[in-house]
Amino acid sequence: MTTSRLPGFHNLSRAERLEAVAKAAGLDAAEVARFAAASEAEGELADHLSENVIGVMAIPLGVATNLIVDGEEALVPMATEESSVIAAVCNGAKACRASGGVFTSADAPRMIAQVQVIGLSDPLAARAKLFEREAEIGALCDQCDPMLVSLGGGFRGIEARVAGGFLILHLIVDVRDAMGANAVNTMAERLAPHVERWTGGRVGLRILSNLADRRLVRARAVWPAAEIGAEVVDRMLEAAAFAFADPYRAATHNKGIMNGISAVGLATGNDTRALEAGAHAFAATRPGGYGPLTRYEKTAAGDLSGLIELPMPVGIVGGATKAHPTARLALKVMGAKGADRLARVIAAVGLVQNFSAMRALATEGIQRGHMGLHARNVAIAAGAEGPEIDRVAAEMVARREIREDVARALLGR
Repeated sequence: MTTSRLPGFHNLSRAERLEAVAKAAGLDAAEVARFAAASEAEGELADHLSENVIGVMAIPLGVATNLIVDGEEALVPMATEESSVIAAVCNGAKACRASGGVFTSADAPRMIAQVQVIGLSDPLAARAKLFEREAEIGALCDQCDPMLVSLGGGFRGIEARVAGGFLILHLIVDVRDAMGANAVNTMAERLAPHVERWTGGRVGLRILSNLADRRLVRARAVWPAAEIGAEVVDRMLEAAAFAFADPYRAATHNKGIMNGISAVGLATGNDTRALEAGAHAFAATRPGGYGPLTRYEKTAAGDLSGLIELPMPVGIVGGATKAHPTARLALKVMGAKGADRLARVIAAVGLVQNFSAMRALATEGIQRGHMGLHARNVAIAAGAEGPEIDRVAAEMVARREIREDVARALLGR
């Protein structure tokens, strides 16, 4: 590479930026053409969604079937490049259909904005002063977004605590069908000079928290022992206990849950990083430290009962959810006309995804099913094209040798 210093790069057109990168990185004509071809359909949209765009990287968009959430059928678009994620949701959802599918409950869509107050000689007294001004704080917040208030949302209260030598003020805001980051950030910034005047301190950071623990969603389901096997129920309970006892296992357990949740979040234009951060932070708040987001137990009838609870800061208005046409279509396919329904369906996906992953781990092991689906990716990486992909993948699965060197040998390369 010649240099990463490219003055004026952001002012160039997409084609000019690609040309500059190609020159700096030594890309050949075929590689440049690949970038250009990939961005033909939605390059202009990408230019408005991100910065310094040179192309578009497509993620496969699939649909999970078989899911029933609160008595309603749901087709669920999922954007993911990882093999077996969508299949796991389909299989887990099918296995609990006989017991009615997944049932959910959800908190009101309340988000938290944090205001950090520094330099206080008497932080406890300053805290008390903020509570004395709560009605005034609420009025100032609601003035920031009259439309939100007209839709039934807006300011819901404050929390305040002293930690780290400064005062932390929380604004609790009902954001309705929005994810809510922009709304609560605006309120926190508008409030900052007033907080300084009331407390005598200096406001430092003022921004939302991604630990959205005032916006929890719970989902539960029962998988009949007659459907999955009594021995499997017991083995899955052992697997669940492992995640509860050990944070190293819990991290991978929760990663599997987020495979499903983030895929739906991405498909619907939601902030997958916020979903991930909130979920893992919430998992760390349990007594004893970081633990699993799901719990399992055996019912009196011997069936497997599962429950998930986690923050779900998602929206159907604002941001990429509205700006990206595919995201809007994904919401239509799902039938999610409000953020509440979207949040419930996503939580259901996380639960059934986790069920399928644990069932595989507790029985045949994760590799048989996962690597069978992954074999096509390995074949493509080895250079397989068209009909070669399935042929090579099938042969590797039969040999139980799913590696790129094996794929290359099968291709004669």
